[in-house]
Formats: sequence, structure tokens, C-alpha cells
Amino acid sequence: MKIIFAGTPEFARVALERLHAAGFDIPLVLTQPDRPAGRGMKLQASPVKQFALDHQITVAQPHSLRQDGKYPDDAAAAREAIAAAQADAMVVAAYGLILPQWVLDAPRLGCFNIHASLLPRWRGAAPIHRAIEAGDAQTGVTIMQMDAGLDTGDMLLVERLPIAATETTGQLHDRLAVLGGRLMVEALELAACGGLKPVKQPGEGVTYAHKIEKSEAAIDWRLPAAVIARRVRAFNPFPVAATALGGEAVKVWAANADPSATAEAGAVPGQVLAVAADGIRVQTGDGVLVLTELQRAGGKRLPAADFLRGFVLSPGQVLDSAPAQKAAC
Repeated sequence: MKIIFAGTPEFARVALERLHAAGFDIPLVLTQPDRPAGRGMKLQASPVKQFALDHQITVAQPHSLRQDGKYPDDAAAAREAIAAAQADAMVVAAYGLILPQWVLDAPRLGCFNIHASLLPRWRGAAPIHRAIEAGDAQTGVTIMQMDAGLDTGDMLLVERLPIAATETTGQLHDRLAVLGGRLMVEALELAACGGLKPVKQPGEGVTYAHKIEKSEAAIDWRLPAAVIARRVRAFNPFPVAATALGGEAVKVWAANADPSATAEAGAVPGQVLAVAADGIRVQTGDGVLVLTELQRAGGKRLPAADFLRGFVLSPGQVLDSAPAQKAAC
């Protein structure tokens, strides 16, 4: 089969690598334009673009695919490239641009999407983060036939994965990326012989995984310890949960709720109860949270014992929410 691939971040690169290794003919890759990144804010190619260039695959980077939008010339050039590819199907994975109807209709078999959730739960931009934040026991990958809606198309293949009690978004992302690549290879092989059986998504159980805002990183100590612990895992590695002491921001990379701990009389949310090598115990709105890996501004991620060697923290001090950040993911 001849396929066009559309994707941008590491999640998509893993799928592209798997499809390339499986021997599919990939005449064209679509990915987001290069973005400034790093301390020098130099333009950086996406992981998908880097892979495509390394394997001599033609790359197109339109700012938009809407012919009536802000970048009609980009859309026109992309349409010409897509038509020239004469692809049987388009594979889409975390591309980041809306596909207008002309794109959905261009390949003979349409567009297939790798979505990192068990649809219809967690449609939208951040399904991995939101599944962990919500405390879901399982997630998975859905291979979907794309339509004009937001992750509303027919399901083609579904496979489930359990979410470990201590798993972060970064860890779960890597497992789902591998699963997504494997399932897409299976889906395309079935499509080649007419073996796919589309299934309508259920009308019940629809939830939306809204994009992650950096402002969500600020820890609200009034929440229950179990909820904060899930948010710490959900926001690792981005945007990273954060608190502050005396105006200095501190990132919290790892934490866990202590089910056996009892609150001290008169303790307020955010109050440090105990400081030890195995963690910093903090009162929350319900229960005690143990901070086990932290980072000062400009410093390194450190286990609690090492962090405390360079950061004075004593029982009785009260942690604040970190200053809000305006940028969004």
C-alpha cells in the first residue's frame, strides 16, 4: 500500500518508524512547520520531519490545510502534493492541524487516525494526561476512520492497556506509542484485503480531553492528596506540577498520597508536616501528600534527600501555589 503520513511529535514518529519498517510505500509526510525551541529558541524540526529526512521521504509543512483560511497558498501546495502522491490511505497521528473534507476524501481508503484512548472516552487533544488525572484504571489505542467531527469516526481496531498506579504521562505515552504503531500496521494490512469492520462509537461515555494549559501545573493544596498525586503523574513530563515557598517556584516531579498518615491538629493545606530523606510530608485538603522528587528553578531534578541539602524546608512552613504561567501546550 501507498500511504501519506501526517504527524508531528514523538508519538507520531514511533508510528512512522513502524510503518516504514513494515515496508509501506510512504511518498509524502505532512508535519507542522519548524518551531523555536531550547534556550536559544532556534527553529527545530519535529521528530516526524527528522525521521522523514533521515529516510529520504518528501516532507510538506503547511501552516494550514484550509483553502479558505489564512494560508491558502500553503493549502493549495499541500493539495497538489497529496494528489501527486496517489496514496491509498493517509495515516494521521497527533498531527496538530484540522483536516478539511477535501483531505479526508483524497486517499482511496480515506484517513486513519491513531488515537491514544478507548473512544469515545477522551476525545480531543490530551487523552493520556486526562486518563491519568482522572484515575482511569485502563486506557488503550483506537484506530479510527476519520470524519469531519472531533474524534467521532468509526472504530476500526481497539486494544486496551492497564494504567499502573505509579505511571506518569511520559511512561504511558511511550507504551501507547508502540501499541499505536503496531495496531496501525495491522489496520492497513486488513484494509488492503478488505478485512476491516468499522464499528460506530457508542453514544454514551463521551468525554473530552482538553489541551493541557501550563496554568494547571500550580498545585492547589486544598484538593485531596490522592487527586494531587494523580495530577503530579499526569503533568510529568509536561507541564510539571509546581508549588512555591517564599515566592520561589519548586517543581514536583513525583509524589504519592500516604494512606496511613493523619493530619496534625490545626494544620492547613500546604503546611509541611515532616521533612525526611524519603520525602516531604505536606497536609492537603484531605490527607497527606509525600513529595519524593523535586526541582528548584534552574536546578536539577533530585530525590527529596538530595533536594533538601540545598533547600531549607522545615515543619510548619506553608507552601503556596506556584505563579501561574500563561503559555499553553
